[in-house]
Amino acid sequence: MKIFLTGAEGFTGRHFSERAAAARHEVVPMRADLTNREALEREVLAVEPEVVVHLAAISFVGHADSSAFYAVNVVGTTNLLEALTRLPSAPHRVLLASSANIYGNSELSPLTESQQPAPVNHYAMSKLAMEHMARTFAERLNLVIARPFNYTGRGQDINFVIPKLAKHFAERADCIALGNLDVEREFNDVQMVCDAYLYLMEYGRPGEAYNVCSGQPHTLREVIGCFERLTNHHMDVEVNPAFVRKNEVHRLCGSPDKLNALLRDCGFDLAPPTLENTLARML
Repeated sequence: MKIFLTGAEGFTGRHFSERAAAARHEVVPMRADLTNREALEREVLAVEPEVVVHLAAISFVGHADSSAFYAVNVVGTTNLLEALTRLPSAPHRVLLASSANIYGNSELSPLTESQQPAPVNHYAMSKLAMEHMARTFAERLNLVIARPFNYTGRGQDINFVIPKLAKHFAERADCIALGNLDVEREFNDVQMVCDAYLYLMEYGRPGEAYNVCSGQPHTLREVIGCFERLTNHHMDVEVNPAFVRKNEVHRLCGSPDKLNALLRDCGFDLAPPTLENTLARML
């Protein structure tokens, strides 16, 4: 299928392009700026995509300009969906990458898609606003929403904690400054996430949201221990209060049951790499 891919030059976009090409899809990367409505519409009409995978977003929670989250993640997505409604034939599927951060802090774990959203930062709020906005297009476009939990892999920016750790261990640094070591996250592999996107792009049920996750959380202390075993190197860890975020989400673990049930019905399954395998590839 001809896939119109936004965010093709980003971390996830590069991996997705590789996985999609290996599955014999044609990937057409978006060139226009999401915030340039006219240029985006011209490009969409010229491409006439069969499916759309929308990954472009400001995704670093600590991004300095809070207004940019809404300009890109909400208004930019609105521009994209408006452009798609101008096509003579609607795409087979439009996959929107949201985020598990919309769930915020919850005593429930693992989280299901029915969990009431409670975003605690601008990134999460902008993704939830994007989801609500997108549903106004439900009668015109076959929309599927993916809510990925934390993931990492080769090529992720070192602003994110796992690649930062990988770089320090690879260089056998003496010490590293981090934030809260006791937060629990799923640190899934980007390859698994991209495979899930490919399946949802073809088989996801319109109007539905799906957690993209493994249900296997780890603390940063566990991740550091795994890096130590892989490298046979010990590094002093300093907790820098400047890196401890206000309104930190302490535990974020999802239930993959809905996604797995869909895949089983279609004759597929996901095989998440182990944390050790992911970290070894990053090293």
